[in-house]
Amino acid sequence: MSKLLVVETSPRADYSISRHLTRRFVAEWSDAHPGGEVVLRDLMETNLPFVNAPWLQAYFTPPQQQSLEMKAVLQLSDMLVAELVAADHLVIATPVYNYNVPAALKAWIDHIVRKGLTLGHDGKGLLQGKRATVLMASGGIYTEGSPIQDRDIATQYLRLVLKVIGITDVTFVAAGGAKAVDLGEVTREAFLARFDDNLKRAAV
Repeated sequence: MSKLLVVETSPRADYSISRHLTRRFVAEWSDAHPGGEVVLRDLMETNLPFVNAPWLQAYFTPPQQQSLEMKAVLQLSDMLVAELVAADHLVIATPVYNYNVPAALKAWIDHIVRKGLTLGHDGKGLLQGKRATVLMASGGIYTEGSPIQDRDIATQYLRLVLKVIGITDVTFVAAGGAKAVDLGEVTREAFLARFDDNLKRAAV
């Protein structure tokens, strides 16, 4: 049975373009994978702390030497890693803030890039064979040919991080120009419909 892990990051609830892209993608994926399981990890509903000194101390302590307190510090991180390892297909749905990903998504990444779990001690990613789709909503347009293409840090960063943990089959659906919806220049439905073909191809 195929398993899809969806990581949501936007704080805008029903006003979020990335969340609406997710709904459309999940519908396409469910049609393409009858009986498949969808696991949702909403970072706006996850009390995800930033990496701090106690976390790092626990992380750098060999598992057999970790105290109960250290194991407790890593418990949520372990859960997030387990969700990722169990998935066949990862979806990251995110807005772009100041050319990069939101802090909540960066925190999730810091928790799932784990030596011995997603990253080998030899530096090779351990999650080969998985697919990833990134659904990215941004006010600006950063795709090829754009005069501000060089500001597309979010795409470069996510592609790099996924490669580090072994996921190289990555599809980006870049919904640039999303501010037009907030400005009332286009309806949300008309804007989202532009990406339906890309979502369907990525969901197969």
